[in-house]
This record gives sequence, C-alpha cells and structure tokens, in this order.
Amino acid sequence: MQEYVLELSGISKSFPGVKALDDVHFNLKAGEVHALLGENGAGKSTLMKIISGIYNRDSGSYRLNGLEIGELTPKKAQELGIAIIHQELNMCTDLTVAENMFLGREMHTRGVVRQTDMNRMAKAMLDKLKIDIDPRTVVKKLPVSKQQMVEIAKALSTNARILIMDEPTSALTEREITELFRIVRDLREQGCAIIYISHRLDELKEITDRVSIFRDGRYVATRDFAETTLDEIISMMVGREIKEKFPHVAVDKGRKILEVSGLSSGMVRDVSFSLYAGEIIGLAGLMGAGRTELVRAIFGADPVESGTITLDGETLSIRHPMDAIRHGIVLGPEDRKKEGLCTELSIRENIGLANLDSVCNRWGVVRSGTEKDLTQRAIRDLRIRTPSEEQTAKNLSGGNQQKVVLGKWLVREAKVVIFDEPTRGIDVASKVEIYTIMNELKAKGIGVLFVSSEMPEVMGMSDRILVMCNGRITGNLISKETTQDEILRCATQYALQ
Repeated sequence: MQEYVLELSGISKSFPGVKALDDVHFNLKAGEVHALLGENGAGKSTLMKIISGIYNRDSGSYRLNGLEIGELTPKKAQELGIAIIHQELNMCTDLTVAENMFLGREMHTRGVVRQTDMNRMAKAMLDKLKIDIDPRTVVKKLPVSKQQMVEIAKALSTNARILIMDEPTSALTEREITELFRIVRDLREQGCAIIYISHRLDELKEITDRVSIFRDGRYVATRDFAETTLDEIISMMVGREIKEKFPHVAVDKGRKILEVSGLSSGMVRDVSFSLYAGEIIGLAGLMGAGRTELVRAIFGADPVESGTITLDGETLSIRHPMDAIRHGIVLGPEDRKKEGLCTELSIRENIGLANLDSVCNRWGVVRSGTEKDLTQRAIRDLRIRTPSEEQTAKNLSGGNQQKVVLGKWLVREAKVVIFDEPTRGIDVASKVEIYTIMNELKAKGIGVLFVSSEMPEVMGMSDRILVMCNGRITGNLISKETTQDEILRCATQYALQ
C-alpha cells in the first residue's frame, strides 16, 4: 500500500524580488492531520496554492497516490480530490447554503436547476458531518462559525480526500473550536488527509499527528507531534529561542489621556473608563460582547448615541474617523485587509493615503519626497520586512501587513492607539514584534487600548483589563492580580442572568 497520498519534492517558486519557496519537501498520509507551521512569509500559503492548483511550481516533482502528475489547475485539483478552505471565507453570501455547496456544479435538467435535489444532497452531507444547518438558509444570515462549517461540507461534497485548512479557528469561540475539532477527528477516522495551518500552537495538541516546519521559504523538519515540545517547534520556526512570549514592560502611569463617560452606540450601553499615558488596557470578553463596537465608536467609525469622549481634558465631537485622527486617536481595525489596507496599492501609497494632509502641498499635489520619507521611517521604526516601499501590500506577510496598518497612523504622532485583534493570523515571532511595538508606544507616554480574544495575550500584555459582556463593562481588573477564572466570570456576568 502506498504510504503517502501526497509527496512533494524539490518544489521552488519565485515572484518578482522574492523567492517564496526554495527546494521544499512535504508528504502527507491518508487519515492524518499534518500541521504545517512557520512564520508569516515562510512559504506555507504559497505551497498550499501550488497543491490546490492556484499557482504553478517553478521546479520540483509532485506525486499523488504514487503517480507523478503535471501542473494543476483549481478544477483539476478538485477532480483529483484536493480541496482548500482559505482563511478568508470564499462564499457568495446572498446565496443559500445548498447553492454555495453546489456552485459551479449545479444539478439541472434541460437548463432548469433542481433546487430540491440540491437541498436534499446538501442536507445529507451536513447530516453526515453532524452539522445542524438548514441548506435553504441564506449564508449571510449565518455566523462566521457556521459559514466555516459550510465551507468544510462544500469541500467534502466534491469527494475531497485531501483537505487543506488555513487558520480555520481564527474567528471562532472556544465552543465552536471544539465542534470544529470533532469534525476534523471524524474526517481523520474516515481516511481523509488534512493539512492544517495555524498560528495558535496550543490548540494543535488536540488533533495533530505530525508537524512540518518551514522557515524563510525552506523546509526545516518534520516531526511526530506527540514527541515534540512547543518550545522546540517555535525554535525551529524562528531559528532562535523565543525567551518571553509576552514581553510586558513596567512604565510609570502618567496623566489621564482619554476619558470615556456614559458612551452608548448600537449594542454598547453606558460604557465609562479612563486611559492613562504609558498604560496598556486590554479589552476582554466573549465574541459578541461589544468590544469591537466600542472601539469603533471611539474612533468615529460607528455613530455615538450618547456619552462623551474627552482627550487631554478636551471634550471631543467625533462624527467620523477623520475627527478622531486629527485629535490623535487612531485604530488598527480587526479586519486589516478589508478595513486597514488598500491591498492593491504599495506600502508607500497606503501610508501616503492616510497622511494626505501631511504629504500634499497647498495645491493638493503629493510631495513624493515627503511621502517617501514617511514610508521609510515607518519601515525602519516598525521593522517592516519588504524589498522596497513599492512592494504591493497584498504580497506582504500577515505580520508585515499589520505593521503597515500601524505605520500609516504612527507617523502622525498619535496620543491614543487602539488595536483590534492585532495578532490574529500572524506567527509567534511577529506577535512578539507587535508586542514590542506596543511597549515602545507605552514608553513614549502613548495610551494603548487593545482588543484580543486570546486570554493569555490580554493577561500578558495589559496593565489593566476591562471585561465586557452584552455591551457593558462588567470588570475592571489589574492584570497581575487577576486570574482567567475571574475574567471569565466577568465575561459571563450578564450572559448568565
């Protein structure tokens, strides 16, 4: 019997100015969950796009079930039983679950779509996976977690025997992750081979059989997960030991910079708190607690119904984000690709676009020298890894994209910096770099407010933790004096009533 269902040997792939993969090796067994790990920019996504037919390799061999195959297209990969679930869900949200599952493969007779048959087949697949979703439901009405389940069902409805999952838990709650892992285990028992990409290393022990590590576009090693420690994995990923995951720095608290009083906006109700110079406040809570809605209201992205926002003793009227930016309040949004970047533009253009008042002359013409100076300053100060300031944002790794989002604001000398899920979808080393940037802001006397769904991160990097539930603050805790249990009690305080 063939040991490997998939074997890649000597795979290389280059893009202009970047060698994404260099002589990479990888193999996959039927009925295993094989984690593929590495820093952002290590080549994981490039390899997955080669396996799924999105990219062609420059060199190397590719064997499927022992047979060497030529170049793939997405359609050919699907016919061969390979399916990929991308980190950014790829669904037509105005279509039903069944319509999404059969998109491009519609069941029809003489040009008339057999909707009833598609609903029945979709229901059978969902039932097989023990997913309780009505196939007639329009996808946009489903939460992200359910959409994720539909993506899995859609992939398996094509008779996929190799399933690639890219950061599948990044937007899920603990309960939803548990349900996803149940499905992964069931698929493994049915002989499905799963390639699993994740930066949340602690969760890998629940499902992983083997792990392969990439670094800087090169293959490093493959290990049995049960015989490898997380510290060893991290060391192989980054090429050095990460001594401190959460490098918290103590700074004397300064003056009160920001005061929010009685703020209501949408689901956010009567929120009050203060933020001091040199302080980092973490916003904790369960999904749907109102954390993102709160920071969007402070930034002017959502309308404020009542309450006041005071900065350095001055009560502000913030009607839209530009008002907040002019006063020195900036936000790195939760979805950096949709809300934080113009991904088709270069680093220079992204930074310049957010600072037109600084880079344009009085006639509105961009001063290219000023724009370039601001960009090079951001690249230097934030340690953005890029061949040049002209690199297109979409070609940067997740960690470097996050740095560009920050860079366009930090050149403005902000007083309050707000991060919404700043480390979501980025690797361990890049996380530490983001934490270092937060500490540097803190040392400069800037107030930092950040939202995170990762409890260890909130506890490790915050001076104080504000816990939210049902749009209200239910806990104001000193980080070094609290526990995860206390935070969770506050996070469910209103939910349990």
